[in-house]
Amino acid sequence: MLYHRFSSKMYAVCLRYCKDAEDAQDLLQDGFVKIFKNLEKFRGEGSFEGWIRRIFVNTSIEHFRKSLKKFSVSDTQEIIVEDLSWNALDNLAEKDIIKMIQELSPGYRQVFNMYVIEGYSHKDIGDILGISEGTSKSQLARAKGILKKMVEEKFKENKTDFN
Repeated sequence: MLYHRFSSKMYAVCLRYCKDAEDAQDLLQDGFVKIFKNLEKFRGEGSFEGWIRRIFVNTSIEHFRKSLKKFSVSDTQEIIVEDLSWNALDNLAEKDIIKMIQELSPGYRQVFNMYVIEGYSHKDIGDILGISEGTSKSQLARAKGILKKMVEEKFKENKTDFN
C-alpha cells in the first residue's frame, strides 16, 4: 500500500537524479528498501511524505557519491554567468525537462538537482559532495548553460521562436 501510494512521486525524484529510467528504477527499489527497514524511525515530526522524499534524495546522493569514482567532478574556477531566463521552460512538457536534466553529466545533474530542486546551498552541496563551494557554483552555472542550449535546440527543432 505504501509503495502504491508514493512510488510514482518518488520515481519522479529518482528520474531527476539518474541518467535513465533503468537507474531510476534501481534507486526507487533501494529507497523503498530503506523506508521499509527504517519505518519505525519516523518520529511524526513533519509530513510522512516529506520524510520519504528525504530518504529518496539521500539515496540518490549516496548513489552519486559511489559513482564519483567513475566520473570526476573537477574543482574548477568559479565562473560568473548571468541568470538565465527560464520562461521558455513553461512551454516544455515535464517529461522533456526531465529528459534534458538526465542528459547532463553526473556532476552537473547532481548539483543542479540539489540546488534548484532541493534547495541546498552551495556550501551544503560542497560539504555533501566533497567539492568546494566555488566548484558547486561553477557546476550549476555550466548545467544551466547546457540546459539553456538544449531548450534552444528543442525550440529550433519545433521551428518555434520563443524569444
